[in-house]
Amino acid sequence: MSEEKPRIGILGGTFDPPHNGHLHIAELAKKHLELSEVILVPAARNPLKRRAVQATPKQRLEMCELAIEGEEGISVSDIELTRGAPSYAIETLEEFQQVHPGQYWFILGADSIRTLPEWHQIERFEKYARFAVFHRDGTHLEDAAASLSPEIRGLIDEVAGPTINISSSKIRESVQAGAGYRHWVPGSVADYIERSNLYR
Repeated sequence: MSEEKPRIGILGGTFDPPHNGHLHIAELAKKHLELSEVILVPAARNPLKRRAVQATPKQRLEMCELAIEGEEGISVSDIELTRGAPSYAIETLEEFQQVHPGQYWFILGADSIRTLPEWHQIERFEKYARFAVFHRDGTHLEDAAASLSPEIRGLIDEVAGPTINISSSKIRESVQAGAGYRHWVPGSVADYIERSNLYR
């Protein structure tokens, strides 16, 4: 009898900075899909985002590592930072499947799935992973998925549960304005932002 492959979630993003919303999403996906692990994967550069990040790749990785301290079943990988820009999800999945074979889910917000047809080699995803999609910013999964092909819609699993409305851009703006932001991020990340004088 073959051993069942581990169930693993991948949560990618710029994580500039990582915040409590990211950790909440990871926990939601872990619980709903019975995942053994969720891996945070900071992107070298998102090919669909033109804005330059504010923190360096090394700083974003270090903040992710601080954010998950004490969080069971959540880890961080530098796989995309090591590979370099741009960051294509299909290449990340291929590498993970080679070194750590498993059942993979790529975790996304419903507001992001409209861009799936633009993803690099999206037609190959079925071989490597499914999509775990949660509601965000008032976007409903049914509406967002309406324009997708049946093949892509067939790879989507909905993650139920309330999300926390936090964005990294709002945190950066708050730091720059000297406003309060520490309630949005783990204390260790807030200390790192202060210590490194980020987003000023």
